[in-house]
Amino acid sequence: MANHKSALKRIRSNNIRRLRNRYQAITMRNALKKFRAITDKKEAAEKLPKIFALIDKLAKTSVIHKNKAGNLKSKIAKQTNSL
Repeated sequence: MANHKSALKRIRSNNIRRLRNRYQAITMRNALKKFRAITDKKEAAEKLPKIFALIDKLAKTSVIHKNKAGNLKSKIAKQTNSL
């Protein structure tokens, strides 16, 4: 167990950040599932920038790796173009 005040605070803040990161990652995964289910090209083209922004935001805050973000964006763009 932690012996210092700062260590106790670090444990609390790490837990808060971990929960926030998990929530954001799950939100992104759910958004991707919904996006992949879209069959209309026009609708997909409208939602594409929002999904890209969500992925970029998570990569910027290191919730996901920047290369994973690039891979996800590439796959989504391919899917949209193939509709």
